[in-house]
Amino acid sequence: MLNGKRVVVIMPAYNAEKTLQQTFDELPKDIVDEVVLTDDRSRDGTVALSNQLGITTIRHEINRGYGGNQKTCYLNALKKNADIVVMVHPDYQYTPKLVTAMASMIAYDVYDTVLASRILGNTALKGGMPLYKYVANRFLTFCQNLLIDQKLSEYHTGYRAFSRQVLETLPLEENSDDFVFDNEMITQAAYFGFRIGEISCPTKYFEDASSINFQRSVKYGLGCLSTSLACWLTRRGLAKPRFLSAEGRKL
Repeated sequence: MLNGKRVVVIMPAYNAEKTLQQTFDELPKDIVDEVVLTDDRSRDGTVALSNQLGITTIRHEINRGYGGNQKTCYLNALKKNADIVVMVHPDYQYTPKLVTAMASMIAYDVYDTVLASRILGNTALKGGMPLYKYVANRFLTFCQNLLIDQKLSEYHTGYRAFSRQVLETLPLEENSDDFVFDNEMITQAAYFGFRIGEISCPTKYFEDASSINFQRSVKYGLGCLSTSLACWLTRRGLAKPRFLSAEGRKL
């Protein structure tokens, strides 16, 4: 716990057997109350290893996609009475050592949502991020900041933390099951006025770290722009809201 807040780490997993142990070992067990892993029908031994490590493990009977996997993670974390939920990818691309810092920013009521940015600190390219991904990241982030009226360094990190209030407000189950799910969450959080903070995070690109190919990257980029544009149009009354939140508020 942190400041009386229950902290749950979620891990959306797909073929993460080779990196799960290292990721789990580096989690700050002194403040993390529970770890929940959702396996999206992996073809390796992710589930067996997760159970061996004592992680609360949920397995999809069919592959639901990256967004679908996260939905199961977040909803189960809420069922386990989480006050703060931190998503850590078990592919070890992001260091789990930042969980305490990210959770603290929410536990002490500084922010409602925290993103671990690979861009802050100028470590993305040094960590092996492909140049085309870096350029695409900067272009998309620039456009999204204009459309969503934010000043974030990036929207595309997979390392993030949310307060319970945010997760209960966002229409998680109505969002995409694909990779654009991440951006829908951030766009909606900004639209509803939640405070979004960032922390610098080194990243590592290597063979066993999951990633998406060029074709899916293009699809993802278009999805991000479409989501941001919908937010811009909705704020100006030029389009009907696309999503409903749990409290009936619209985006």
